[in-house]
Amino acid sequence: MLETSSRLDVARLRADFPILRQLVHGKPLVFLDSAASSQKPESVIRALDEYYREYNANVHRGVYQISERATARMEEARVKLARFINAPSPRQMIFTRNTTEAINLVAASWGRQNIGPGDVIVLTEMEHHSNLVPWQALAQEKGARLEFIPVDDDGRLQLEALDTLLTERVKLVAVTHVSNTLGTINPVAEIIRRAHAVGAVVLVDGAQSVPHLPVDVQALDCDFLAFSGHKMIGPMGVGGLYGRRSLLERMPPFLYGGSMIRTVGLRESTWNELPWKFEAGTPSAGDAIGLGVAVDYLTGIGMAAIRQHEQELVEYALPRLAAVPGVTLYGPRGEDRAGVISFTLDGIHPHDLASILDREGIAVRAGHHCCQPLMARYGLVATARASFYLYTTPEEVDALVAALHHAREVFGM
Repeated sequence: MLETSSRLDVARLRADFPILRQLVHGKPLVFLDSAASSQKPESVIRALDEYYREYNANVHRGVYQISERATARMEEARVKLARFINAPSPRQMIFTRNTTEAINLVAASWGRQNIGPGDVIVLTEMEHHSNLVPWQALAQEKGARLEFIPVDDDGRLQLEALDTLLTERVKLVAVTHVSNTLGTINPVAEIIRRAHAVGAVVLVDGAQSVPHLPVDVQALDCDFLAFSGHKMIGPMGVGGLYGRRSLLERMPPFLYGGSMIRTVGLRESTWNELPWKFEAGTPSAGDAIGLGVAVDYLTGIGMAAIRQHEQELVEYALPRLAAVPGVTLYGPRGEDRAGVISFTLDGIHPHDLASILDREGIAVRAGHHCCQPLMARYGLVATARASFYLYTTPEEVDALVAALHHAREVFGM
């Protein structure tokens, strides 16, 4: 059995996650779906409970004590998030509901202002629908064209395509940092450098990278970075958008209403300063505060240690899964892979397989993972997907492998 990394005391960490103590169908829960949504530690749960019990109030508006406390804690969370991804200023850190909303904000605000007829938006064949559909809609609205960096059989981007794709007509490159289906860690720094060389703006979908490995927006030199709180042990309903300040300053608001205004008259209004210009309406203050606590937790562990732990788990899991008769694995083999493993088992539909695994207490994802074009690239309709996080153990990998053998027995293989 794999010796877990000495840098990560997984047994101690697991004690912080109460949901992992339960039984499912009489068996210990083996949660292997963190790429969809991660579990939450006690500290985050307590922070949410404390907010609603002790200082639930609207932020930025009240001059009474609990409102001022809520405002202070929410803005502290913004500072923590900015520091976590090394943003130059908290003013460049915008709270959103999730990665999807963050990408839509950029598409609706920056995109409508800067994309015109004949312009080109470059994406990849492995994009999540949330980093594909908004650009499809924008291209149709503006008369722009979409181009795609292809994916090879091993699940890596064919970067040589950039030689012809990147022209002066390219206004935006939008790319996932880590594939939620293949686990591929894309060389986004190189893509950003080459895109900037032709004057293009770059958005990075960090939904699967910010929770799992060190991300430094200044080192990457990206123009936008979108991510979700619920994938990084934070609450659902809150996420973030980092933006280059010069771009954010010129962008019009995404939504209109309370908080995002400076002055309002009957016929015209003026907008608030960053970041509140993009945060219309009552925010999910408790969730933002909880996300700040999640960042505290991750920072205390160290993102490099989390990355190392997941890499060791993948190296442990891949050969064992490959040894199960009938299993086909998808995605790269090597250091450019995160803790996501998609696979199929001959003769068993992924949905049926996931149901069988659930009876063994094992939670995996089954479906197209919001990546239907990528599935079509490999001639698939769906896969099963196991995804790891800081609380995943080698014993849980062993349980998955044993359950796959059991599934074959159920189907008489």
